[in-house]
Amino acid sequence: MSDAGYTAPLLATWRRMIRWPAGRWLFSRAVCFKAPYFSTIAPRFLDLEPGRCEVVMRDRRAVHNHIGTVHAIALCNLAELAGGVMLDASLPRGMRWIPKGMTVAYLAKARGPMRAVATPERPIEAADAGHELPVAVEVTDTAGEAVFRARIMMWVSPRSRRK
Repeated sequence: MSDAGYTAPLLATWRRMIRWPAGRWLFSRAVCFKAPYFSTIAPRFLDLEPGRCEVVMRDRRAVHNHIGTVHAIALCNLAELAGGVMLDASLPRGMRWIPKGMTVAYLAKARGPMRAVATPERPIEAADAGHELPVAVEVTDTAGEAVFRARIMMWVSPRSRRK
């Protein structure tokens, strides 16, 4: 089976929706409808292409901790969202993913809106068997300072064929 010219359905949806007024907002809402937990951070997608996803989270009280900075788990949520959507938009036909683990580093107090960029640590390819694929996510503040980094180990495998 050749994947020449194949575009992942999520990526095709993104490319169609960003041409609409409020398309990025609508896409963000659609992703949160599919995976409701992510709506807790009210994400907004800025860019999506094979091998890269950029998403922002507004600064609001709902994502703050007791000292008024962005909560650690909100940052993890943002990282997993960026990494998962990047993979959904990048995987060859017939492949699927699930997070297997995440290692994080808190680099500075996270204040204000946060911007996450997810990229794979190695090329994404079709395979006949499941394998680990590390995804790097860097979260920066409005000054561009890295405040958080995550390395998400994704399990990528062929979709099972149902009879």
